[in-house]
Amino acid sequence: METRAARKRANSNTEPIVLNNKKQRVVLGELPNLPDLNCSEEVQFSNEKFQSRKRGVCLFENFKLDKMVFGNKNTRFDDEQIVEPYASDISNYLRSMEKKRRPMVGYMEKVQRGVTSNMRGILVDWLVEVADEYKLLPETLHLSVSYIDRFLSMIIINRSNLQLLGVSSMLIASKYEEISPPKAVDFRQITDNTYQLKQIIKMEADILKSLNFEMGNPHVYTFLKEFIGFATENQKTSKLQMEYLCNYLAELSLLEYECIRFLPSVVAASVIFLARFIICPEVYPWTSSLSDCSGYKSDELEECVQILHDLYLSRRAASLKAVRQKYKQQKFKSVANLPVCPEVPNHYFEEE
Repeated sequence: METRAARKRANSNTEPIVLNNKKQRVVLGELPNLPDLNCSEEVQFSNEKFQSRKRGVCLFENFKLDKMVFGNKNTRFDDEQIVEPYASDISNYLRSMEKKRRPMVGYMEKVQRGVTSNMRGILVDWLVEVADEYKLLPETLHLSVSYIDRFLSMIIINRSNLQLLGVSSMLIASKYEEISPPKAVDFRQITDNTYQLKQIIKMEADILKSLNFEMGNPHVYTFLKEFIGFATENQKTSKLQMEYLCNYLAELSLLEYECIRFLPSVVAASVIFLARFIICPEVYPWTSSLSDCSGYKSDELEECVQILHDLYLSRRAASLKAVRQKYKQQKFKSVANLPVCPEVPNHYFEEE
């Protein structure tokens, strides 16, 4: 007997819908062998111009859940009493994991031979474009860079395979974080078919084995979600602007090899410090609640804040444009164009 659905299909004159899933390709060019002094020269990393289709993504789309988990004092949920006892345990666990699963400090000098920090910066800047092209979560981008640094801390690779490491790391991170991750063939195409599919699969396996299949580790974005509720309390400025600015500074930190010296929680706290300074330069940026929730005093953040400040003013990584162009867009409230004082006052790093 014919079902109603079958009759409906038989009587329908609607043409089948054909989806065009073809993605625009962003091609990473040849990595120049630049000296690790000042990355001020213009670097050509892409031969194609493309228009991003990615919508504006709030830094904390799941902020409601994050505030509930970390027990933000401004949050009221029916099940807050259930979650609150676990908040300190979660935070302590993340603090212990960020120390266990982190890259080696100084691995470029101690391990690598043909790869430089400038090459790493160019790769990360390109991966920002790739993540934007495929509408990947910020967590995916941060996790990808973490895999790259952890792998380079142990395994020597040729300069020609650095991009292969980048796309394979993002492939793994996508599978870990995304609901519908891009496939290996997508990452092959976005490299303009520079690598064969079997090379990407092999590199994926090499990464997994080298990292002992320990793929979950806290990164800067993880701790930003913990701190942001305390950073925006009693602020008259737009919370959305603050969130985009924090996201921008966090992605700038990925470009800078020197930031590896700091724990992700330190970088996240420094991001909050600098973002508050940029938005309200006349107000002391580090509050007692931020000090309590982060565990850091302002003087402990000074070195990292100064590096982030130099990145924001293009005193560092000046030739790397993808992150800066991304956050100049109106959908991110053009936070990359916000004015900032050329120097952070020294007394801001002293406890009030």
